[in-house]
Amino acid sequence: MLRTFTAKYTLLKKGYMGQIIEWPEVVTEGKTIEDCQESLRDALREMVAAYEHLGKEVPLGNCLIEQIPVETQDVRQTA
Repeated sequence: MLRTFTAKYTLLKKGYMGQIIEWPEVVTEGKTIEDCQESLRDALREMVAAYEHLGKEVPLGNCLIEQIPVETQDVRQTA
């Protein structure tokens, strides 16, 4: 069965962090977005294999993420 999962990538000071939205325990980092994507795919495959080996249910996946724009004031606080 083919399932689709949703990846979230966050820019960090030293690269990127990737995480599966539907399965927050699947998280990786990489120096480039491409490294992070590859690492996240590998981590997802490993988690699926581990869950199947343990007889645990793999999360459903197939999540849809929507970005919703909203106007805000450009207010920055200083410490």
